[in-house]
Amino acid sequence: MATGSQRPTIVVVACVLLGPDGSVLLARRPEGRELAGLWEFPGGKIEPGEQPEEALVRELEEELGVRAKRENLVPLTFVSHSYRECHLLMPLYLCEAWEGDVAAEEGQELAWVRPDQLNDYAMPPADEPLKMSLPALLQARQSLTR
Repeated sequence: MATGSQRPTIVVVACVLLGPDGSVLLARRPEGRELAGLWEFPGGKIEPGEQPEEALVRELEEELGVRAKRENLVPLTFVSHSYRECHLLMPLYLCEAWEGDVAAEEGQELAWVRPDQLNDYAMPPADEPLKMSLPALLQARQSLTR
């Protein structure tokens, strides 16, 4: 087992797609993948040479068939979590505008969920703190943009 600094740091990027009704999109990790059956925000690994926003634009198109523009990706918060085999660092962006209809391009189950219902969805350990913080972050952002 890798410990402390022996564990590699993996950087992944994720997105809160915010629907016009205030719901957020969750994707269920398909069978056969690590953490299968758990719900997460869309996103994925940053490829070598990619900036986080570029990776997110690519991942949203690959996973959901939607085209987001970099200027519509707003940094929202981040997650830092230690798993046994690695340390995960995940910038989380907010996106309220994209082109195309959301579709499960990789066969994953999708759900539009009100932020106050996130506790009803089992999520990976790194995402669990977002169940409490995300509703407050979105509410604060809404208050600022009024």
